[in-house]
Amino acid sequence: MDNFIPTIQDKLRNHIMQVPECINECSGINIFGKLIRSLVFTTDISIVCNTNADAVLAVYPFTPQVKISRAILEASDIPVFCGIGGGTTRGARVVNNARGAENAGAFGVVVNSPTENEVISLLSKEIEIPVITTIVSEKENFASRIEAGTDIFNVSAAAKTAEVVAHIRSLYPKMPIIATGGPTDETIRNVIKAGANAVTWTPPKASELMAELMVKYRASME
Repeated sequence: MDNFIPTIQDKLRNHIMQVPECINECSGINIFGKLIRSLVFTTDISIVCNTNADAVLAVYPFTPQVKISRAILEASDIPVFCGIGGGTTRGARVVNNARGAENAGAFGVVVNSPTENEVISLLSKEIEIPVITTIVSEKENFASRIEAGTDIFNVSAAAKTAEVVAHIRSLYPKMPIIATGGPTDETIRNVIKAGANAVTWTPPKASELMAELMVKYRASME
């Protein structure tokens, strides 16, 4: 039998955020029996509910709050990986955020790059879901991160993301790596070729999509 995949859609659910098809070229990471290749980077519940991504990366630039994690988790029908701090938010508060996210159903927690190894070690002992550590530079002490209890690296190094992924992969052939895919199919394929197992995709803003829809509505009235 060939690789034909039957597709079922309807008029109300065919307008969704589709991740770039090339992301499916990566191996994926099997977490709790679910294969995760694509992660949509958003906290917008309307996008969380209207995407074909395998999972949600819910990281945001504010003080992490359990009520935000709970709202996203309640709305989502796909796995969610919750940001719990580690930059401005430190120490026991990070651990408390992790407990709250786990209890609400998160598939994993994401800590920022400044997070101390001591906090990562506490997290690995306190929760059963994966601890995902964000990596922003090849100067990071990867060995100490792994020894502390990091389960997955989340590489977000802007234009150097593929380079950092390749560096980690050369040192740790079996380490699970999520990487920011960038804006094009080419940049996505670059991080996959470098060794990323899963790729994060940033969707258009809901306001941009709404503006496009308004243009279409106005045109229909002319």
